[in-house]
Amino acid sequence: MTGQDEPSLTKPRRFYRSVDVAPVADGFAPRLDGRTPKSPQKAPLVAPTEALARLLAEEWDAQVHEIDTARMPAVRLAFTAIDRVSQVRDAMADELASYGGSDVICYLADSPADLADAEAAVWGPWIDWADRRLGVSLTPVRGVIHRPQPEAALQRLRALAGAEDDFTLAGLAYGAALFGSAILAFAVRLGDLSAVDAFEISRFDEAFQARRWGLDAEAERRREALTADAVMLGRWFAALRGDGSAAT
Repeated sequence: MTGQDEPSLTKPRRFYRSVDVAPVADGFAPRLDGRTPKSPQKAPLVAPTEALARLLAEEWDAQVHEIDTARMPAVRLAFTAIDRVSQVRDAMADELASYGGSDVICYLADSPADLADAEAAVWGPWIDWADRRLGVSLTPVRGVIHRPQPEAALQRLRALAGAEDDFTLAGLAYGAALFGSAILAFAVRLGDLSAVDAFEISRFDEAFQARRWGLDAEAERRREALTADAVMLGRWFAALRGDGSAAT
């Protein structure tokens, strides 16, 4: 078995000594020994903001003996934005609307009553936020049986998603999948909610049950891994907005 500090036979070795960021024609690029890395489709890895380029550079610099893309979530998301989003924008907008159509914050438990009341207290303000901030009016329901949301709300979500640039749309799709919620993804994108808080809100039911019955080790490892994904997403959107050094 390969040791943690030894190069593997399957991952490429780190081939560069230095990592920095430089302005380029279309934005800012992380550079490896002065050269801009390429996406899987051979496009230059160029970010629209310097803060995002620095986040990408940080992941490149964190590689030690080998390049482990599994530990480079922001770089992978940037590759998606560069290589894929422009080709599937309509499908991604539809996907965001689909998450809104079954948004986790709209499905309140039908029992026990204390859980349903707690969910309404935590999720209700974000349903109201969506109406006020996005013009998206969703209807909360009790139980797990799917009920269609108003078509006007879904069309509004499609339009909002379709109006975003490729990097933002990639982040929204990532967030909607992570949270099970288009609304929470938009709240993080706009800076009205931290990504870690959005993740905790999205898993409120699970956390409630864990407090009552306990959380097993596997579930805790999964929660920690997904929390790390949320941290990255928060930094991604902060970097796109130009909020400081993208440290949130």
